[in-house]
Amino acid sequence: MVILSETFIMKKMAQHKKIFSIAIALACVLLAINFGWRSSLGLFLTPVSETFGYGREVFAFSLALQNLLWGLTQPIAGAFADKFGTTRVVIVGTILYALGLYITATAESFISLHLGAGILVGMGIAGTGLGVVLPAMARMVAPEKRAFALGVGTAAGSAGQFLFIPVAREFLVAYGWQTALILMAIAALSMILFSPVFKGDAKTNVNIDNEPEQNLKESLNEASGHIHYWLLIAGFFVCGFQLAFITVHMPSYLADKGFDSSVAAASLSIIGLCNIVGSLVSGHLSGIYSKKWILTFIYAARSIVIVLFLIVPISTVTIYAFSFATGLLWLATVPPTSGLVAQMFGLRFMGTLYGIVFLNHQIGSFTGVWLGGYLFDTTGSYNQVWWWAAIIAAITALIHVFIDERPVKRLRVSLETS
Repeated sequence: MVILSETFIMKKMAQHKKIFSIAIALACVLLAINFGWRSSLGLFLTPVSETFGYGREVFAFSLALQNLLWGLTQPIAGAFADKFGTTRVVIVGTILYALGLYITATAESFISLHLGAGILVGMGIAGTGLGVVLPAMARMVAPEKRAFALGVGTAAGSAGQFLFIPVAREFLVAYGWQTALILMAIAALSMILFSPVFKGDAKTNVNIDNEPEQNLKESLNEASGHIHYWLLIAGFFVCGFQLAFITVHMPSYLADKGFDSSVAAASLSIIGLCNIVGSLVSGHLSGIYSKKWILTFIYAARSIVIVLFLIVPISTVTIYAFSFATGLLWLATVPPTSGLVAQMFGLRFMGTLYGIVFLNHQIGSFTGVWLGGYLFDTTGSYNQVWWWAAIIAAITALIHVFIDERPVKRLRVSLETS
């Protein structure tokens, strides 16, 4: 009887492992779709601006607004996912995402551009992206596999960037920007098919049940009184600043330098491809080594790469070399950053707490995208923004040196008494 019971338990464990593996894979497809279409919107900056006769600042502001709304609604989306499950949040997010792309495609003024590409797409990304999906993935796996799972999810977003940007460019060249965005909106609706993967994820996970009881208010009070949480928040600003600025303005920056749009598309695709490797490696290393030191290295390396890109004469080779190096560092910050939130405060309200950290990331994104458009229109150059990106990356590397990555006292006491 004992042998039969052990065999039954082993079979059940194998079945659960298989189910979770499938769920992780499907969650990755969702992230690829979410990140892929969003990353391609920088290709539309010049044609949209030319159609309306605006300077680049107007549509750049729409995309900056997108990043800001993404950040502002991310803690709310995370809180709803923590309390009611990720499935409902993904469904609502998908509808907002697709509707935003459609309104952008049919826009007749800058107000419609801001509403569609800015507000609605931003809210849609919050409901279907890393901020709600990564915490759900973290709850699906054992603690020792958590960092790698977060790396896999982040890499999936990069795979979407690599795969979808060339498709978006082909749509743009073949059909014009309005039809291209409508096709993207239709494709984005497919994300709703993956929402059942997360059914019941916030209510049935043993990894949460093993943690001390805590309500949302207590969790927020604990985190807000933890200085190292604020250091993590401050540091994530630069990640958003750099990523959003490059994603939106790189195509126009290269066009100003005399390069064809295919070079810009290839550049962003290389970033996405290399980020698959960077995210997986970062996720793997975050499960072995100190997460704060991994982040310190990443931000310092970003600063050096940007400086080299600016001081070396630009060519196709240097563009692709920059894209390669930047890709390895692109979203490599996400596994250790999200992992630190889980490590310091636990999983119960990870969606909410990581959402707040991510809000600062998106404030940085808003600043990078808008400032890029504003300074270009006023000075005719992106150089100031590039140099600021390098300087704040160096400062951020220093900030992470002082972060205490130990679990908060509540969790340490629980571990000691268990």
